[in-house]
Amino acid sequence: MTAGLVAATVVTTALALWLAFGIYETNEADRRRQGILAAARQSALNFTSLDYRHYDRDSANVLAGATGDFRKQFTAQTEQLTKLVAQNKSVSEGQVLEAGIVRSDENSARVLVVADSKVTNTAVPGGEARTYRLQLDLVHKDGRWLTSDVEFVG
Repeated sequence: MTAGLVAATVVTTALALWLAFGIYETNEADRRRQGILAAARQSALNFTSLDYRHYDRDSANVLAGATGDFRKQFTAQTEQLTKLVAQNKSVSEGQVLEAGIVRSDENSARVLVVADSKVTNTAVPGGEARTYRLQLDLVHKDGRWLTSDVEFVG
């Protein structure tokens, strides 16, 4: 009888540990997924929300979530964009409508984002609506998900 109780205890403990590990892995995957989506949404929002009156701050927000080639390209264009945005008195108020992960692993992800923005400038002072379909590539670096590439798709 004692051997049976020991065997049952061992089996029950092993099963509990196996289930707990499965739950832990599921929670970690969900946390990673939520982190990827939050970073992609914020990056797309920063990219589609720019105001000539505080473009330095807005471009700094884009760069704060950027890395790699995207960071280099955006940095290289910042001076020209600052002049263009100021000259045209451009304001873009972005809103992320949807975001979905195409693929991901522990260190990288690709996310498709649909965003709308209302754009006003000297050419369209009443504003016009624009819809963007963006493909964002993200990398996990120093505990954060950062955008390494942005492409307009569709």
